[in-house]
Amino acid sequence: MGKSTFFTGQPVLAQLLQLIDRNSIRSLARAGQHDRYYKHFDTFTHLVTMLYCALNKCTSSREVVSGMKACHHKLKHVGISKAPGKSTLCDANMNRSFEVFARIYDKLYQRHKQLLPDSRLKIDPRLFIADASTITLFQQILKAPSPGKINGKRKGGIKVHTLINAADDVPLKISFTAASANDMPFLKEIHLAAGSFIVFDKGYVDYSEYERMSNEGVFFITRQKKDARYAATHANQVSSESQALGIQEDRCVIQGTRTQQEKIKLHVRLITFFDKETGRAFEFLTNNFSLPPECIADMYKKRWLIEILFKRVKQNFPLKYFLGDNENAIKIQIWCAFIADLLIKLVQVQLKRKWAFSNLSSIIRLHLMSYISLSDFLNNPEKLSVQPRKTNQLKLQGLEIGFKT
Repeated sequence: MGKSTFFTGQPVLAQLLQLIDRNSIRSLARAGQHDRYYKHFDTFTHLVTMLYCALNKCTSSREVVSGMKACHHKLKHVGISKAPGKSTLCDANMNRSFEVFARIYDKLYQRHKQLLPDSRLKIDPRLFIADASTITLFQQILKAPSPGKINGKRKGGIKVHTLINAADDVPLKISFTAASANDMPFLKEIHLAAGSFIVFDKGYVDYSEYERMSNEGVFFITRQKKDARYAATHANQVSSESQALGIQEDRCVIQGTRTQQEKIKLHVRLITFFDKETGRAFEFLTNNFSLPPECIADMYKKRWLIEILFKRVKQNFPLKYFLGDNENAIKIQIWCAFIADLLIKLVQVQLKRKWAFSNLSSIIRLHLMSYISLSDFLNNPEKLSVQPRKTNQLKLQGLEIGFKT
């Protein structure tokens, strides 16, 4: 049998892994002593295994291990010596802290974040969005005070609190709580530069955090709760152009808490917007008094970008079935899903040919261990060269990754 002329020296998985600095993984593992009790299954091997799981949409540890053993002759090309055993993988998911994967994601994001913004979208890089999404679990692994269900059962789940830069479309900060926990504490973890804008829904009602953001020069945009009490100070005149865009009212109000222990009086702006498409009226609350009211409404509308992110991750990566039934294993799998999402996003934004994320994810899954040049194939899949090459590169702006044949 002749040698395949599609051979480029590295499988697709290895080409994706070239985007990750392996030396930084060693440094993180050494600093946190994450490889202390492991002879062969180090942090990098663990990461490669979990990325294989995420990109190949595996639903069990047996599926991961058997799939990797089936292509054992290719594993050296992705940087590992052999496929892990099922018990080895399960023990590592239970005992190796998920925090090292969180730091790997942060290192990857910081290294390539300049490639992520799409100038065609014309989104202000100072705009940030915060929200949470719940991932259902089969049992109540994370516990928090919550009311019981009608049938006597409680819903098991983990809530993924996420902060994104709207221009990047990938998470900037992630935090986990039980599904029944309140959203508000996540605001305390968010610290932005002065002049930034942050958008969140009315589930994040914390007047003390609103006051902190105002003092730090950060502008927030949220929705007013129906039962909120406030005192109007004066009304701003709404221009005819703003009225045509759906702005009904623009008022300055005083709002805050009334408890003796913590009295807070916020001077904020309340904007009433009528959406002609849905026939609904919305009240937006913000501490920015300079922007036109239609700009405030438009910024809040961009909150749906984070909903698209949650939908993308849940549809393209295995977050319905987990490899372990403990909190640490679940968090590791979620972090590796976001690492895989970021890797595919980095490839997507640098391709000359436009690909939908779901189609790109499917192509990578089908050819994960195939020896083809990823960038050449995705840019021109109809005319993939069949001639052997001496050198192929994953061509990303500002990044050259060479492979030897």
